[in-house]
Amino acid sequence: MPNAANLPRMSASDDTQARVIAALSGASVRRITTGQVILDSIDWSVRNGEHWALLGANGAGKTTILRLVGAMMFPTTGTVEVLGHRLGTVDVRELRAAIGLVSSAQKVPQDLPGHTVVLTGASGTVQPLWKKYDDATRERAHALLSELDCKELADRPYGVCSGGQRARLLIARALMADPSLLLLDEPFNALDLPSREDLIDTMHQLALNRPELATITVTHHLEELSPAIGHAVLLREGRVQAKGPVEEVLTGAGMTACFGRPIEVTRHEGRWLARSGRR
Repeated sequence: MPNAANLPRMSASDDTQARVIAALSGASVRRITTGQVILDSIDWSVRNGEHWALLGANGAGKTTILRLVGAMMFPTTGTVEVLGHRLGTVDVRELRAAIGLVSSAQKVPQDLPGHTVVLTGASGTVQPLWKKYDDATRERAHALLSELDCKELADRPYGVCSGGQRARLLIARALMADPSLLLLDEPFNALDLPSREDLIDTMHQLALNRPELATITVTHHLEELSPAIGHAVLLREGRVQAKGPVEEVLTGAGMTACFGRPIEVTRHEGRWLARSGRR
């Protein structure tokens, strides 16, 4: 597996610059075949310890932004810097090794027990590479299972785990590389209410336990945001509608402008609720 520690570090003139985890400057993405604009001149930065939510209708560009920040694609124009390195000037394979990614669409062999699923995060592979896992690596996987409150899943086949259990295993797997940035692409997809609430509690506790970790969560529902989420971006048709602290962004007016229909937003004890009336 590529070693992110081998990446050359860009110098920083001050502490503020050193704290930037990801930065998009005028980043646009267009389909080469049709010229369709997917993202249009995105300016946005994430610092360590910040927890961001990306919200917007289907096709707004949320997953495309996640792919840029995850070093899985390049912008058509503009620049993207991740962990102090500009895309196009660094081996993205090594860069990806320092970024955690969790997606409900990830392909995981159904027969792998939970501990092995987490272990594969150390090699960045789908199938386990047993020769690469020493005793310390195996113990780290057990420790992450405990941290994510799912140590009882160590011997349980992935295929028989619930949606919420799978999500926690995938988060533990992503943390095996000790990333500075954790990307979550609709991690609550298809979860029932108890599983959703358990995962929200897990994400909140993770933020408390790892104060330097930055996270970006793509979701469609405000109800899925943990109290740890402090910043949000609203996207509409590939453009930033609003960005900043959640108190300023997740308003009825802001959500209404983003989704194009009347939306009422309320907050109680750090949790959000959005309701839409008739147009």
